[in-house]
Amino acid sequence: MKILITGVSRGLGLALCNEYAQQGHEIAGCARTEKAVKRLSESLGSQHHFTALDITDDQAVQAWITKLESEWGVPDLVINNAAVIAKNAPLWEVPLAEFKQLIDVNITAVFSVTRHVLPAMIERGSGVIANLSSGWGRSVSADVAAYCTTKFAIEGMTQALAQDLPHGLAAVPVNPGVINTEMLQSCFGESANDAQTPDQWVKRAAPLFLSLGPKDNGQQRSV
Repeated sequence: MKILITGVSRGLGLALCNEYAQQGHEIAGCARTEKAVKRLSESLGSQHHFTALDITDDQAVQAWITKLESEWGVPDLVINNAAVIAKNAPLWEVPLAEFKQLIDVNITAVFSVTRHVLPAMIERGSGVIANLSSGWGRSVSADVAAYCTTKFAIEGMTQALAQDLPHGLAAVPVNPGVINTEMLQSCFGESANDAQTPDQWVKRAAPLFLSLGPKDNGQQRSV
């Protein structure tokens, strides 16, 4: 299977890359830095396709997808994983620049990847778009309103997209659960150490993503 994953330099994206590569799937992914891309390419091999990319640059995303389709093929599964979070604060104390960054990375970049990758998938008649949501895309907590905003948007955008898709395709919002990543540590500090690690999480998450299909279109799923 050809699997496209955004945000592959660390956390969940990196864990998914390693797991799927071990299973023999072909991976295409993006990260912000050349260093991360080089490290992944050296680690996983030349059969995979990793690119340094500012995912908030729509033209760069379009060029990336176009090149992928030419050199690598059309993905069977797209996992929009890349995301950021603001520092814990009441909403009125969140700097505008931080709020805009969350919108750009967590929502607009997902839109960009989706809109550029879907035409070829629709033409082929199959494919799954899995957009990572959050528990904070289905419920709320204090001091993370900005992040909640973006993940509630992902839930709504994905479920509405599902109604637009032709038969044979699926768009699915997936809540990954609570995992000890840098993002969780930024919210909970040392208590994040009580959560599962990405390597533990991926053993359940990887098969869930692979199982998604038309039957799941528009349905909320959780790892």
